[in-house]
Amino acid sequence: MKKSKLYTRTGDTGQTSLIGGARADKDSARLEAYGTLDELNAHIGLLHSLATDPRVSATLLWLQHRLFDIGAYLACPPDSTFQIPVGVTPADITRLETDIDTLDATLPPLNNFVLPSGTPDAAHAHIARTIARRAERRIITLARTATIHPDLLRFINRLSDYLFALARFNNISAHVNEIFWHKDC
Repeated sequence: MKKSKLYTRTGDTGQTSLIGGARADKDSARLEAYGTLDELNAHIGLLHSLATDPRVSATLLWLQHRLFDIGAYLACPPDSTFQIPVGVTPADITRLETDIDTLDATLPPLNNFVLPSGTPDAAHAHIARTIARRAERRIITLARTATIHPDLLRFINRLSDYLFALARFNNISAHVNEIFWHKDC
């Protein structure tokens, strides 16, 4: 069997195929939404490669699968002959909340804003957190013109909270002091 080429040349004019074959501009709200999820997934992959805690590693891998599922859902326009499920359930949101609570229980109380810094692992978690927030904004933009399942928005919102807790966990676990924001610095 002959291997197909990685490139197709079909996107050379600024459009790409959605699931089901419809074409869309590469800068459309739909592409911005699932493209940002793809970027987020890559950063979570980096976090996964750096993770030393088995629970964190398992959660990050699970998150990568969920984000891929959500991306497929977003890449499928409503008029497509294919219909992709949303990719997350209320149970997934509950699991993410439980993982947030588990990490948070190991952390000192937070009374100030934390600067996004610390260990490389913590800094990477902060970068992923900001990408999750951007993904949420892109999905909300798409939701103005397309129906988006509400569980998707809940999940992405919790994901940025998880990544914040993970950043703090990474610093505290490495015995690195968090750097707090001071307005007069």
